[in-house]
Amino acid sequence: MMIRRKAFAYITHQNRLLVFEHADYPDAGIQVPAGSIEPDETPEQGVMREAFEETGLEGLVMVEFLGMIEHDLAIYGREEIHHRYFFHLTCDHKPPETWSHMETNRSDGNSEPLEFCFYWAALPDDVPPLVADHDILVGELCRHLGLK
Repeated sequence: MMIRRKAFAYITHQNRLLVFEHADYPDAGIQVPAGSIEPDETPEQGVMREAFEETGLEGLVMVEFLGMIEHDLAIYGREEIHHRYFFHLTCDHKPPETWSHMETNRSDGNSEPLEFCFYWAALPDDVPPLVADHDILVGELCRHLGLK
């Protein structure tokens, strides 16, 4: 069984969580910035790189590691397990309320950019359901922020 490491960024600003949707693929669901950790990277390095590549936000600051969850993709018919590393990050400046960003460094080998549409969701109650268990540690994030 193949094991892949993935980094997930819970980026917050003023008790709000950054989420996004694919402009051209609305069925992909609402997500948080995430992606593959390169073989030569630590999970911390991977999450910082992925967060910048997907959002375009500069000045991201690592707050803490929230946990690692093993996600079995057998439910999708794939013999693959993801080790998902979740981190809390913040911005060192006031970010935009909404924006679009083109992801050009795709892990699927496709060279066509993907447009992501970002917005902030108030924690803890206004975070929409996130796709594929992206929200599995949102409760833990809220506890760390003193919101639950």
